[in-house]
Amino acid sequence: MHSPLRDAVFPPGRHALYERHRYSPAVRCGGWLFVSGQVGSREDGSPEPDLDAQVHRAFQNLQAVLQAAGCSFDDVVDVTVFLVDPPQQLERIWRILPSYWGEAPYPALTGVGVTWLSGFILEIKVIAKLPPETQKPEL
Repeated sequence: MHSPLRDAVFPPGRHALYERHRYSPAVRCGGWLFVSGQVGSREDGSPEPDLDAQVHRAFQNLQAVLQAAGCSFDDVVDVTVFLVDPPQQLERIWRILPSYWGEAPYPALTGVGVTWLSGFILEIKVIAKLPPETQKPEL
């Protein structure tokens, strides 16, 4: 049953993963945007093979979801990053982050090492505060 207090947000060019795994890229609720984990997937759902390209694609996919809700990286308050091999990948990934996060203050961040991400190297999940002009009135 659909709740009138929350609505799904889909960016243009819906990725195959959303339909295949039956999830919304983000949900708007109570002045907040809860973004599902974004990976470095192409539109067909396949992963970018190169680590740097996959990281850039994950952030581009995240940016598309944020923009579809009227948000930007500046509105992100909490980030969870899942990595399959943090000791080998973390430094390379951290060199890419500033081109998306910009300057301090940065959002809160939790990094989690995992054993499997369905063929992906990392997944980025965020919570953003919706700008007042993008918030829908509560019913």
